[in-house]
Amino acid sequence: MADMFKVKVITPDRVFYEGDVSMVELKTTEGDIGVYRNHIPLTCIIAPGVLNLYEADGVKKAALHTGFVEILQEEVTILAEVAEWPEEIDRNRAEEARIRAERRLSGKGREGSIDVARAELALNKALLRLKLSQK
Repeated sequence: MADMFKVKVITPDRVFYEGDVSMVELKTTEGDIGVYRNHIPLTCIIAPGVLNLYEADGVKKAALHTGFVEILQEEVTILAEVAEWPEEIDRNRAEEARIRAERRLSGKGREGSIDVARAELALNKALLRLKLSQK
């Protein structure tokens, strides 16, 4: 069995996850990253994506939204805006958010200028939630 290390995922309202894993995968603004024990120390900005936690008895998946990750040799700490298990995701709400974001980006019903980066982020979050809640 691979060397295990500590992972802690903290959101503003709770400690989302705390446990031992052999590997953690997440998406950063620089691309996808996989971390094993004894990884070089690193701090990254999180981008919306799937968080994979490789525990001794299987893989746990969660939706992980913006935040920061601190990688040390023996532990990884993730400070996230939002982290959700698939069963916590409201598919109807995510679908409505997707439709709103796509409408904003397409320019339909535009009252004035839109914040494109914000609309794209909202769309990415909605698509992530929809993808993860299907499984």
